[in-house]
Amino acid sequence: MNSLAVVEREAVASAVEVTEDELTVSLVDGRRVSVPLVWYPRLSHATQIEREKYELIGRGTGIHWPLIDEDLSVSGILKGNPSYESEKSLKAWLDERGPIQSR
Repeated sequence: MNSLAVVEREAVASAVEVTEDELTVSLVDGRRVSVPLVWYPRLSHATQIEREKYELIGRGTGIHWPLIDEDLSVSGILKGNPSYESEKSLKAWLDERGPIQSR
């Protein structure tokens, strides 16, 4: 018997990697998804140390970078949603940070 009912499972991250160009999220089901880092300006402007310090939140349904106050949902990444932070908010954050000496 076939069922037309589709049960959607929530995407759950197991690991995150941020390079100079990409954000890559490994999922518990074995998939890996990579998106351009420029989609997330705070991550793009962060140092490598700030990028490496992340926490999986919501049992892996979200990712939080405490040093730069950035939160992303795994489902949003899978949907191809870039950051929706306003230019005004980003500028205020960059001004608050001041010049970053090393990346």
